[in-house]
Amino acid sequence: MNLTGKTALVTGGSRGIGRAICLELARLGANVAVNYAGNAAAAEETVAACQAMGVDAFAIQASVADGEAVTAMFQAVLERFGHLDILVNNAGITKDNLALRIKDADFDAVLDTNLKGAFLCMRAAYRPMMKQRYGRIINMSSIVALRGNAGQANYCASKAGLIGMSKAIAKELASRNVTVNLVAPGFIDTDMTAALPEAAKASMLQSIPMGRLGQPEDVAKAVAFFASDEAAYVTGQVLCVDGGMAV
Repeated sequence: MNLTGKTALVTGGSRGIGRAICLELARLGANVAVNYAGNAAAAEETVAACQAMGVDAFAIQASVADGEAVTAMFQAVLERFGHLDILVNNAGITKDNLALRIKDADFDAVLDTNLKGAFLCMRAAYRPMMKQRYGRIINMSSIVALRGNAGQANYCASKAGLIGMSKAIAKELASRNVTVNLVAPGFIDTDMTAALPEAAKASMLQSIPMGRLGQPEDVAKAVAFFASDEAAYVTGQVLCVDGGMAV
């Protein structure tokens, strides 16, 4: 796969899976805009790692749940690169609790970032990608969108809704050579899973047929496939990167 000359915007790109995606796209030759919400230092570290591979990269702060901020972010990306070829909607948050105890504000916050945020970014990419008759949109769903998970009703709803929305927009954009696909990670070895109690980790591993956590790089390579010309005839699809959990 070769992404030389392509430009990418990765939301939530400063750490974890998002950082791995930025680095993989840069490794394949793409210039990268690294979006972040609050951790500027981590975003700059990711930018520096991308630049070390010989591509152009810069960090841009914006809350994807804020429509005006999203518009400004896309304007900045287009001014910097001149075009946008790849959009990865990776930004997401969790506010877990049993459904009985989820506060209205926590439900809204998760949907606003994970679902509405992805919509706002896709809408902002819609016209420039249609105009150039080329684009790759990759949305980050989750295995819990397909399986459910106790204590994550709001998160599951946001990630399941993202699947339906992506399929609808995939049909709208297909005739303009713009694809929309999703990656659904399972349990991935990130800061979040590292902080879990050992008992929780052991229970988690029992649900994974491959018997191990995935790595951020596993997810990044799936994203890179959807971003590449090798996936030119693939749209509206969900690829589970989960060690067999969805089987």
